Amino acid sequence: MATDKLQNLVIEGRAGSFFIPSVNFDASTGECTIAGESYLENTWEFYSNLVNWLKNYASQEPKPSIVFNFKLLYFNTSSSKGILDILKFLKTHKEGGGAVSINWYYPEEDDDNIAEAEDFMADTNLQMQLIAY
Repeated sequence: MATDKLQNLVIEGRAGSFFIPSVNFDASTGECTIAGESYLENTWEFYSNLVNWLKNYASQEPKPSIVFNFKLLYFNTSSSKGILDILKFLKTHKEGGGAVSINWYYPEEDDDNIAEAEDFMADTNLQMQLIAY
């Protein structure tokens, strides 16, 4: 078992030929936010790192609470797989006794974004708060 304190995970978002979302996972509060656009060159590696951080965070005793905020304006198909991996992990954490709250922020009148959130809820059987901004 590691004796090192888990560090926050912060990634500054970037836009260019690929779009990297901003990430802010707070190890002291369990509040995790991913925001911006997700169109990455190596999507699998990016999202695997996020899930691994969550696994390390969730391995604490007692089971910590996780508040996950999705604030994605756009994500491509490969990013949706990474998002689904995060949601599957959150479901496992919840089923193991951890408190999980998921907020899905979407631009007002963005029916596609709402539909994607509803698809994720159907795929995982997790509830999300849909929050317009």
